[in-house]
Amino acid sequence: GRNMAVAYFSLEYGIAMCLPIYSGGLGVLAGDHLKSASDLNVPLVAVGLLYREGYFRQYMTPDGWQQERYPDHDFEQLPIKPAQDDLGNQVRVCVDIAGQNLCARVWEARVGKVSLYLLDTNLPDNSPEFRQVTARLYGGGLEMRLWQEILLGIGGIKALTQLGIEPMVIHMNEGHSAFAGLERIRVYMQDHGLSFEAATELTASSSVFTTHTPVPAGNDRFPPELMQKYFEGYAAKLGLAFKVFMALGREDQRDDGEQFCMTVLALRLSRFNNGVSKLHGKVSRAMWRKVWPLNPVEDVPIGSITNGIHAATWVATDMSILFDRYLGNWREDPDCARIWDQAESIPDSELWRTHERLRERLVDFVRKRLRSQLLEKGARQKELQIADEVLDPQALTIGFARRFATYKRANLLLMDKERLVKLLTDPKRRVQFIFAGKAHPNDNEGKKIIQELQQLCRREDCRASMVFLEDYDVKIASRMVQGCDVWLNNPRRPLEACGTSGMKAMSNGVLQISTLDGWWDEAYRADNSLGWAIGRGEEYEDLAYQDFVESQTLFNLLENDILVEFYDRGRGNLPRTWIRKMKSALRQLGPVFNSHRMVEEYVDKAYLPSCRNYVSLVQDEFRAAKDLAEWRTRLMTRWSNLAIADIRTETHATVFVEEPILVEARVHLDGLSPSDVRVEIYHGPVSQDSAFTSRRTTLMTPEKELGDGWHLYRGEVMPPEAGRFGFTVRILPHHPLLLDSHALGLIHWATV
Repeated sequence: GRNMAVAYFSLEYGIAMCLPIYSGGLGVLAGDHLKSASDLNVPLVAVGLLYREGYFRQYMTPDGWQQERYPDHDFEQLPIKPAQDDLGNQVRVCVDIAGQNLCARVWEARVGKVSLYLLDTNLPDNSPEFRQVTARLYGGGLEMRLWQEILLGIGGIKALTQLGIEPMVIHMNEGHSAFAGLERIRVYMQDHGLSFEAATELTASSSVFTTHTPVPAGNDRFPPELMQKYFEGYAAKLGLAFKVFMALGREDQRDDGEQFCMTVLALRLSRFNNGVSKLHGKVSRAMWRKVWPLNPVEDVPIGSITNGIHAATWVATDMSILFDRYLGNWREDPDCARIWDQAESIPDSELWRTHERLRERLVDFVRKRLRSQLLEKGARQKELQIADEVLDPQALTIGFARRFATYKRANLLLMDKERLVKLLTDPKRRVQFIFAGKAHPNDNEGKKIIQELQQLCRREDCRASMVFLEDYDVKIASRMVQGCDVWLNNPRRPLEACGTSGMKAMSNGVLQISTLDGWWDEAYRADNSLGWAIGRGEEYEDLAYQDFVESQTLFNLLENDILVEFYDRGRGNLPRTWIRKMKSALRQLGPVFNSHRMVEEYVDKAYLPSCRNYVSLVQDEFRAAKDLAEWRTRLMTRWSNLAIADIRTETHATVFVEEPILVEARVHLDGLSPSDVRVEIYHGPVSQDSAFTSRRTTLMTPEKELGDGWHLYRGEVMPPEAGRFGFTVRILPHHPLLLDSHALGLIHWATV
């Protein structure tokens, strides 16, 4: 078959307006990932579902309550074609749903050089219920979600097989597609006679999993009885008792009542796991540490690769003409710092003129959108006239556009309405807000926030300077990130895994004001030279108090910093300080927060190592995969017999710096060889209660065999600074094909 290096799985993709199968950032991120993979010639194919109704379209009742409608898409009009196998036959796949066949046809969309294969169950041979599986993104209940995920994961692998594509690596974008790992295992067992253990080692060693949510609720969990209905037969095909199968998706494998969590399954079936920003990596390690109960939290094997955006997609045409002139090759090489450094050379007046033109366009777009919204509702002439006069093309314009999940706190400004109205009605320093976004159909809290905003937008004294745009989509998003002056983002830390809308705004020279969460936590500079931070990254127990404090901070920043700098005009009516910030943000953040850098990081850290693993494990009839599985089984059976004894050092309790400490220990390996393990000194400064305040690890070497399975190990450590210093010794597994010695969750600690 065609050997593709990577197959990318996602439940949603935001590629273009004309293919509406996305709800928000997760989908658009997947789309940008494919675009950069195409630009960079990464051999990648993608798999998803083709939703007949996509995500809902939003409209408002007269009192500002969100309603949803689901128009059908005419597939004939979409930029897709039926996918064909090597013989030119249309590709169809079937998956087993509790003994019934769920069939799907496969469509192909081209994203540059990348093929995106989309499964569609709206077929006459399916029952009416099954035809609904790909009707709506995130529609239906728990059972429907499970069917969608069986189709995406298991059906997706089958579709690739039918197409003659055999990926070396699979990349699961969020846990929705984790069943793809199980299906790979089943195929290796069935086609190549591998044991479950060997097939699992092969699959995990060549799988990449990206988690996107920092809240437990965002992770799909299915009750045991639902899993039994749909997976009892599947477990048998894997040669597993159902209870053992369920343990794959449980944090505590001994708890028979625990639900089956897709994120846990993905973490167990992948050797490269990552969050989507540095902070989110840290949050994820803490959130999923129960999967590796012996690992200290910093050794939980979840890293981070910060998201980025496809700059060429999101930079406005006018701005890109300017970039072409002064930055040169920015589209092909957006992750090159030297290119973005040339933003310095753009004349202030040109940058500002271009930006002002984009603001005028945005105001024009908003007026037209409002007018058509009002016409649909049968508004009178007087109201239509008001729509033509909202917003001021010269005023400071602040944008807020995203999913209206409650943690994103679209209502932070509403905490102090008096102060907000005063801002909106100040004739000297005009400021205006544009809001847009959808709340999930079942999220009444989110809908209440939208309603509250709408009510303010309709007030006589506010409606000229505060607008809510209905039916948020990629088109509104791109107009807003291009034409605002300031991008407002105030999630409750640490609940925003990354957040990409701010990056899209930044690449158009729009300045950020945000809480230190997600990407802004690593992008913000304390001197405010690239934008502003609400707070200093505090996390509060009392959420209502936090909202109050942070809303006041936000108002202070708006009144005392942002408005002042925007209206501080020098020669030629130019806000010089502001323009300096625009240029600094482009220079410092442009080369980092783009999807070329992101995809290259996935290639280096995840795809290439996984490909190399795959190649070495499948050689000689899967020799190494079988060896690795046998080695792991041997380790598991002996691990509880390991022992560390007689730890000796040559030093006093308080240490002088610059003086290495020699550490010796006797280690019992119970018939394992020293090459199967790494013995480490785990050391660092300790607090009064003997807890490590920061830690380092140093490898010990086996000096001699003492007989009876005992070995003498030695190592030396340099204490970092004077003061109380502690250490212990631990044993970890070691194997040339095991990328991360923490992945198996096996650690033997010295008992003190």
